[in-house]
Amino acid sequence: MVVLGSIHPEVVLFAAVAALLYARALRWAPATRGQALGFLTALLAVLLALNGPLHDLSDRYLFSAHMVQHLVLTLVAPPLLLAGLPAAMADALLRPVLARPALAVVARTLTRPLPAFSLYAIALIGWHFPAPYNAALEIHGWHIVEHVVFMATALLGWWPILSPSRALPPLPYAAQLLYLFVFGMPMTVVAAMITSAEHVLYPFYAAAPRIVDLSPLADQRLGGLIMWVPSGLIPLAAFTVVFFRWVASEAEDLA
Repeated sequence: MVVLGSIHPEVVLFAAVAALLYARALRWAPATRGQALGFLTALLAVLLALNGPLHDLSDRYLFSAHMVQHLVLTLVAPPLLLAGLPAAMADALLRPVLARPALAVVARTLTRPLPAFSLYAIALIGWHFPAPYNAALEIHGWHIVEHVVFMATALLGWWPILSPSRALPPLPYAAQLLYLFVFGMPMTVVAAMITSAEHVLYPFYAAAPRIVDLSPLADQRLGGLIMWVPSGLIPLAAFTVVFFRWVASEAEDLA
């Protein structure tokens, strides 16, 4: 009998603590309704991705479900978290880091476009090689590390576009457009590798019980396609938003 709906207390606790701290910080760093909605939506996305049916399908049965989970952890929750932070709140969180010269150098380096993009790309591509991917499926602690790395590097990857901080600001609009042009490439590379494979890359899913009418190879190719399409559409949507913000700012400067 297949039971889908397990709850992971550590994930629920993380989301609850993050929501509580955010609510308390709103007293001295007010957020717009859109920012608050974005932050809470990000926490809800993490809860849904790492609990319940999607998590169980990902961990036990379907590679394609696992790719949905990874999309949420890299292309949905991180940008919403950044977009949901008011500038005053972001700067307050960074102040203890930037007050220490060595940590400030690290923070400024990691949030620059090339290091931020490189770390995101290395994590995304590296974790989807068969050996580390299968290890994460077999060892729960390693799986937690994988998800933390995805979230952390995705936050860095989105930082040059969505930084809420005045101390570590985003790129100028023109540079943001160039950055977004290549941002989806790492996931496209992974998706192409997975979709074009002629054999099952991940033995864990080859041996998993079949709960839907999909062979392991068909499930793998579906997962690749699930990655492929959003990896192009989400950066394209961000590109469009940035472009129109740039146009609006230029119009304001000319007015």
